[in-house]
Amino acid sequence: MKVVLADDHTLVRTGIRGLLEAIDGVQVVAEAGDGREALELIERHQPHIAVLDITMPGLNGLEVAARASGVSPRTRVLILSMHADELFVAQALRAGVAGYLLKDSAVPELHLAIAAISQGNPYLSPAISQHLVDGFLHGGEPLADPLEGLTTRQRETLQLIVEGHSTREISEILGVSIKTVESHRAQLMDRLGIRDVPGLVRFAIRSGLISSG
Repeated sequence: MKVVLADDHTLVRTGIRGLLEAIDGVQVVAEAGDGREALELIERHQPHIAVLDITMPGLNGLEVAARASGVSPRTRVLILSMHADELFVAQALRAGVAGYLLKDSAVPELHLAIAAISQGNPYLSPAISQHLVDGFLHGGEPLADPLEGLTTRQRETLQLIVEGHSTREISEILGVSIKTVESHRAQLMDRLGIRDVPGLVRFAIRSGLISSG
C-alpha cells in the first residue's frame, strides 16, 4: 500500500513515517513539507493513501485533499491534525477526506485508521463530535463555512498573502500575472469586507486556513 506523507514539521513527519512503515504492507513512497509539493507527489506517485497535516505553507491540507481526487482518483486522504474543533472537521468532510485522526491519538488508532481507509471505509477519531458527523452525513444543518464564496484561486491567494508573500512572489508561485494577483486580492477583500492585511490574517486564523502558532 503506497502512502504519501505531508507535514511541515520535519521531526513530526519522521516520527509519523516510522509509525506508518511499522504497519504491515505500508510503504511511504514520498514525503513533503508543504501543500504544493504534497499535491505534486500525489499526482506523481498515485498513492493509495495520502496522510496530510492541515496547517502547511503554500497550500493547506484541506485544499490538497479537495484537489487530490482530480490528480489521483484512487487516492484516499487521511487528515492527521491537532485540531479537534468542529470547524476543521466540517471543512475536512466537505473536502471529501476518508479519515480524520487527531495527533494526540494512541498509536493503535493510526493502525485502525489505515486499515479502515484501505478497505474503503471512513475513519474519524472517537473524540470528534458524533453530533457533527451525524448531521453532516445525514443531511442535518451543516456548520457554516467561512470560506464559502471564495474561489479556489482566491483561497490560494489569501493563504499566500497572510504567509507574507509579496504580490510578485505570489504571481510567480501561482504562475499568473501581477495584475491577476492584484485582481484576486481586491475581489477577496471585497467579498470578505476586509481592507488590510492584518484583517486578512485574523480572518485566516478564525477560518482555519492558517494556524495562530
